Amino acid sequence: MEMKLDCCASTPGRSQLKRHDSSLPGYTYCKSLQIAKNVKLPANVSGCNCQGTCVDPRTCACAKLNGSDFPYVQLNGGRLIEARAVVFECGPNCGCGPGCVNRTSQRGIKHRLEVFRTPKKGWAVRSWEFIPAGAPVCEYIGALVRTEDTDHVCENNYIFDIDCLQTMRGLGGRERRLGDVSVPAINCFDGDDQKSESVPEFCIDAGSTGNIARFINHSCEPNLFVQCVLSSHHDVKLARVMLFAADNIPPMQELTYDYGYALDSVYGPSGKIKQMLCYCGAADCRKRLF
Repeated sequence: MEMKLDCCASTPGRSQLKRHDSSLPGYTYCKSLQIAKNVKLPANVSGCNCQGTCVDPRTCACAKLNGSDFPYVQLNGGRLIEARAVVFECGPNCGCGPGCVNRTSQRGIKHRLEVFRTPKKGWAVRSWEFIPAGAPVCEYIGALVRTEDTDHVCENNYIFDIDCLQTMRGLGGRERRLGDVSVPAINCFDGDDQKSESVPEFCIDAGSTGNIARFINHSCEPNLFVQCVLSSHHDVKLARVMLFAADNIPPMQELTYDYGYALDSVYGPSGKIKQMLCYCGAADCRKRLF
């Protein structure tokens, strides 16, 4: 084994990184998004007036954005009840404190995660601890950039499109998961619809900087799922990308999520279709990643 990164929460809301052996050349570990100079985050929205912790979804302004319900239950530090198109969490202008259940994804890495080497898939991630279904595992961290600025980048398989709009509309083969969520239309569907339907405006590039999520592999039968989360602002084009446990995950089982590629959808610099074999080992493996 050439490298091992242990990420564990030693105290609530704080994660530690321990490096063993040699580090990955040309890669910098970071715990928060690195915002590109030409990306401007929206101003913080006004929040709820709850005090201490949010308890009544009928009066909490943030709960009303989630269909007058809280997306989490206060169990094992907070667990997501079900996947949604987007989760609206309490933000910096809310009256509640950090212990509010509607801030579940904001508390950092809570489980001890390990990066390890595999025979065929390169680096991979597993947990030394049991992870219950619905628990937040980690946020996908890297450089937040405009997608158009990555067009010249070749052989970078660590670019994550922020495609909440496509998820909500059921585009690109993704499952439609609207449910009862209330989405402010002015923030979600402004701009050029044709452009938003083809290529997301923003993405997260974890090629040279990021966190442990960058090392999580694809699987055709994953035990994690991607969830868009909004807290400080309500612009889905700049939503936070969270990974949650889809099932109860036993210790030392590899963590995976579905990368969501459609077959024959990736092109190389020459314009020819690129193909990559899938080694996830699932019973219903599609045999190719793209």
